[in-house]
Amino acid sequence: MTTNQDDEESLIPKEQKMGSKLRILEFVTRLVFSVLSKFWKLCASAGLILVLVFWYYGGLLTFALLLVGGFSIFYNAQDLLLYYPEQPPQSRLFVDSPQRFNLRGENHFITTKDGVKINVVLIKHSNPNAPTVIYFHGNAGNIGHRYPNVGDLHRYVGVNVLLVEYRGYGRSEGSPSESGLYLDSEASMDFLLSRPDINKDKIIVFGRSLGGAVAAWLASNKKYSPHIVALVLENSFTSLPDIARSIFADLYILEYIPAIVFKNKYPTVNRIQKITIPTLFLSGQGDKLIPPRMMSKLHSVSGSSLKRIIRFPDGTHNETWMSQGYYQAWISFLQEVFSSKRKIGTSAGGSRVVDL
Repeated sequence: MTTNQDDEESLIPKEQKMGSKLRILEFVTRLVFSVLSKFWKLCASAGLILVLVFWYYGGLLTFALLLVGGFSIFYNAQDLLLYYPEQPPQSRLFVDSPQRFNLRGENHFITTKDGVKINVVLIKHSNPNAPTVIYFHGNAGNIGHRYPNVGDLHRYVGVNVLLVEYRGYGRSEGSPSESGLYLDSEASMDFLLSRPDINKDKIIVFGRSLGGAVAAWLASNKKYSPHIVALVLENSFTSLPDIARSIFADLYILEYIPAIVFKNKYPTVNRIQKITIPTLFLSGQGDKLIPPRMMSKLHSVSGSSLKRIIRFPDGTHNETWMSQGYYQAWISFLQEVFSSKRKIGTSAGGSRVVDL
């Protein structure tokens, strides 16, 4: 019995190493395929130049150029490995309608500070005083894929929901980038603040996975944080360099690569320490993409005096919202937030605070 247990335990590191090696192989294959498919003319030209340089100047200069070219490809191809607006297939061609999910939605195209038009959909609740959730989705698909989750938030939690479709996704113009997604979040907040039918004291910012990093950035922005009553993060990460080191654990060189080499950083772990807004962390313990320990880390370093982390034992990366007790976690937290705000308003001598 003891021998068998020891044998099983000894297999665990081997399986983990094999999984890591497969991820590395998949990463390299995807990188090569993406670069060749999108820049095949440039790659052919570069290959010819390297051959000529080697012929006339030797291997040392050729090797130096190869290193510079390899770094340039790695840096600029990172967007191809992070943003998946075309998955599932046809996601850029077809965006589902909220009406198909019995939701009444207003479709708007809003313009960001750099002139990009992005698509947003506002789902209004019948309660004119309902809180409003700004919904930032993950790195794949479009807002149409989120309507089942949004419909349940709308019905069970009793909120308006503003779905934001990042640049380069769905019907939105442009191409995704870290700075671009931040501008998209600013535009969405400006849109809500311009609406006379939205309670400006009840704006909640929510982000899942990559959306959590966008939500945290918006909540840390001094211009917009006074208008945000609560922040909700679901299965998000500490930073993208941390994710890279976690996924490719066998590539020990990543431990020594400075953060500046990573084109996209999304340093949520640094920002969350400065965020004092009430924050809810929803963590699926069955998440195989982002280690749940990252959500625990974000919770532990959060600068909020009112922070809660809810762990769902069977929650996976994309399906935690289907877990038992998920919407109750939202309801309980928002009740606590508004109850706390009500007490502060009372002690301040008549500050206006509206109940849920």
